[in-house]
Amino acid sequence: MCSCKGFLAAILLSFATVTAQEMPKNQPPVWSAKPDIPVFERTENDRLAAAQQSLDRLLAVRAARTVDNTLVPYDDVIRQLNSAADFANIVENLHPDKSFRDSATLMTTKISSARSSVSLNPAVYRALASMDVQNADLATRHYVQREVLAFRLNGVDKDDATRTTLKKLRDQLAQDQSTFQRNIIDDERVVEAAPDELDGLPQDYIDRHKPGADGRIRITTSDPDASPVISSAKSDSLRRRLWDASYNRGYPSNREVLRRMLRTRYEMATLLGYASWADYRAADKMIKNGPNIGRFLDELHAASRPIAQRELALELAEKRKLDPGAKEIFSYEFFRLSELVRRAQFDFDSQSIRPYLPYPEVKQGVMNTAATLFHVSFKQEMNVPAWHPSVETWDVIDHGKAIGRFYLDMYPRPGKIGGGAMSVLLDGVRGKQLPEGVLECNLPEPTATDPGLMDYNDVVAFFHEFGHLMHHILGGQQQWAGIGATSVETDFIETPSQMLEEWMLSPQVLASFARHYKTHEPIPADLVLRMRRALSFGAANLVEFQTALAATSYDLHKENPENIDPDATMINDMRRFMLLTPIPSDAHRYASFRHLGSEDYSAAFYTYLWDKVIAEDFFQQFDQHNLLAGDAPMRYRRTVLEPGGSVPANDLVKNFLGRPQNTVAFQRWLEREFEPVPEHESSSGQ
Repeated sequence: MCSCKGFLAAILLSFATVTAQEMPKNQPPVWSAKPDIPVFERTENDRLAAAQQSLDRLLAVRAARTVDNTLVPYDDVIRQLNSAADFANIVENLHPDKSFRDSATLMTTKISSARSSVSLNPAVYRALASMDVQNADLATRHYVQREVLAFRLNGVDKDDATRTTLKKLRDQLAQDQSTFQRNIIDDERVVEAAPDELDGLPQDYIDRHKPGADGRIRITTSDPDASPVISSAKSDSLRRRLWDASYNRGYPSNREVLRRMLRTRYEMATLLGYASWADYRAADKMIKNGPNIGRFLDELHAASRPIAQRELALELAEKRKLDPGAKEIFSYEFFRLSELVRRAQFDFDSQSIRPYLPYPEVKQGVMNTAATLFHVSFKQEMNVPAWHPSVETWDVIDHGKAIGRFYLDMYPRPGKIGGGAMSVLLDGVRGKQLPEGVLECNLPEPTATDPGLMDYNDVVAFFHEFGHLMHHILGGQQQWAGIGATSVETDFIETPSQMLEEWMLSPQVLASFARHYKTHEPIPADLVLRMRRALSFGAANLVEFQTALAATSYDLHKENPENIDPDATMINDMRRFMLLTPIPSDAHRYASFRHLGSEDYSAAFYTYLWDKVIAEDFFQQFDQHNLLAGDAPMRYRRTVLEPGGSVPANDLVKNFLGRPQNTVAFQRWLEREFEPVPEHESSSGQ
């Protein structure tokens, strides 16, 4: 087992290459030209025109179809359309100017229409389907087979009238999905509080929330504002008011938008010969069909319920200290009561680790960990313009060569999408284009007087999104734009990100960067050990909560939506899968459930749980004494991350595990909070 000193030496070695080759000059950062709206629109229209030129070249071929005369121009169509769509997505979600965001929303609809025209073009389908790829490499064969299936799923084999209808439906759906997301982003709400209602919150939070002239404090529904209140405020009234405001963003506008999306999706699915949108969207996934989603959720529910009951008993005991007659736990109380249990039962206060987690050190720690784990390094591009002054631009270096770029957009602001995400900006194409991605987070912003202290969930989210980023960059070195990491089955895409979350609980990793923002003392090892066990508390109830959301995602899409009431569906699934008691406003939380506005996740929110099962199975293959040692890190990089979408996800799993995934490791993860800390960990990180 390596010492912490050895770990730090490895980090320094990995960063010694930052003087290496930078990104190619023909791929400047996206905002180098400082585009205004006309320049943005011209850039997007140029990409659409380039896609059309490649499409025309493909369709003009009269000879036998080959990889060179058919797949090459087809993949360029995909690359150009993806580049246009990804750029519009970044502007729509992140640009501070609403008029710029509105322009991107309109452009998104235009790009979606262009994509639909390609995906419903019988001539393109026939060209791909008629190619002889018998002697091509495995990745190329997989790419062609997958694209041919995608064309069939898009209805290319239907008659002209049906294809015309499908295109209109797709255009309508793209517009409604964009509207659904914008309604959430633009509906940031504010809750007023009296100063004494902030009792229980950390001092740095109170310092950032000074009363106005009227003596009232204003708290927004952005994550850095709302999350600390929901988990730490003693005021039950404030916590409930902020819970109501946070989870009702987009309501009531998104109720009708959702109903339109459900009708459109159902009509599309049935036109294509599927019983439901859930069945249709599962056809090219690991899970295969809609009913398998229901069975999977029931299986996880059975696994989590006994442990969730043990957790809830401890929470109810804490609630009864203040309310002796309490018989139930309401949804908005869960995070606060979980914190009280951690203090009483595990001798751990979540606030105690925040002084060791200022944002600048966490950022460096996450990047150092990734550099060591994946054998890469990072170099910041200085003085590079971006869509907002706070955005940083970084290159990824591998063996002295740039292999990708990413942008860090990490702090909340009005008009910016909430939560966290890694968004693709450019696909990687070997020899043509390096992959680029954007981390979109909403973390505490450090200032001259505020260190930007992060809580545990903030750091986990950072690791999670960085896992997506490394998958995109390392898997984006393919011959074809269409087989990068983000083209892998969407019910595998969350696996690398969820697995990397586990590194946050490593004493060895934390010892490398978690230092007190005032004294610079490293986080005490005994605090880390107590944290690991305490922060595992509540896992089963969180699985149940996520199962309820996944069930809502599935139930809204598993049948004809004509008689579906989104409010009733939401509440019924919460009652079915959760021990927590929902409150009336929980019925509307679908309105802020942004995954419902995504075509990929619409009926497939189960993906997070499905991938958590795989992620825990993967995690157990690493040296649990030292997560950065042994052959597992590079074997994982080579067999899981680097192939991207060039092979089926089931093969990625088997290539790393030597077998299909199972739930043994997931069950162990669920039970971790009630297991004693292994003795060998008492010296980790020393």
